[in-house]
Amino acid sequence: MNLKGRHLIDPNDFTIDELNSILDLAVDMKKDLSRYSNLCKGKILATLFYEPSTRTRLSFESAMLRMGGNVLGFADSTTSSASKGESLSDTIRVINGYADIAVIRHPKEGSAKLASEHSYISVINGGDGGHQHPTQTLTDLLTIKLYKDNIENLKVALCGDLKYGRTVHSLIKTLARYNNISFYLVSPNQLKLPEYIKENVKEKYNATIFETENLEDVINEVDILYMTRIQRERFFNEEDYLKLKNSYILTKDKISKSKENMLIMHPLPRVNEIDSSVDSDKRAVYFEQAHNGVFVRMALMAKLLGVV
Repeated sequence: MNLKGRHLIDPNDFTIDELNSILDLAVDMKKDLSRYSNLCKGKILATLFYEPSTRTRLSFESAMLRMGGNVLGFADSTTSSASKGESLSDTIRVINGYADIAVIRHPKEGSAKLASEHSYISVINGGDGGHQHPTQTLTDLLTIKLYKDNIENLKVALCGDLKYGRTVHSLIKTLARYNNISFYLVSPNQLKLPEYIKENVKEKYNATIFETENLEDVINEVDILYMTRIQRERFFNEEDYLKLKNSYILTKDKISKSKENMLIMHPLPRVNEIDSSVDSDKRAVYFEQAHNGVFVRMALMAKLLGVV
């Protein structure tokens, strides 16, 4: 399936068949990494990170390096010409002459879309404010596919910050497009999923949505529990954050009645929302989930560069 030259700003930029083609390639790459070690020889990835990142930035860099390519960029806007007042559109125009593909993370919503409008190389959204995080969604889908075989007929609980969590926004909008997915939204009232997202997936995909403030109400029913941290950086004042930061803490005791094959996922980083005692439980797959990000980003970049 030809995706050469396309941008990935929102998961809905790709059809389900296109998403599945990326996932299938990622599965094959994970099985035999050596087959793809020279796939991007001579290609350069630009990483434009205006906001802190560990997993997203490093997994993109690892992905390109594992395919024989090279990486350039910045991990802090203060070390770029943005600190001198250069506009994002000017920066991406310059990067077009330096690299073959670019990933951008930015605190402002819509920034990746703006960059793509001024770029003739593929632009990948590495997270824009509280809006979207499509490559995390691809990582999540790959993890589900590897453990559940198919991305359908699943009950999925999403717990924590559903208001500002861009990983949650992207995942819900994408999972709703698959067959027979039910959503269980667990959050404090102040951090509920925005109404426009609920209305969108209900109207477009007839999604089934249940809402509660109590995780114990649903933990024994679901196939996937997707935990998220309460994000200090999205709050306008410290007092509101402190009131909500300990809303949900997952412990061994709380998961004792959940399904034996339930997946516990988390986009990371975690703070205290999953107790470290849960790490040894076979249902906890969040570190493997983070590792899967390398393979899915390899597959995505290979497709956008047209080398497969």
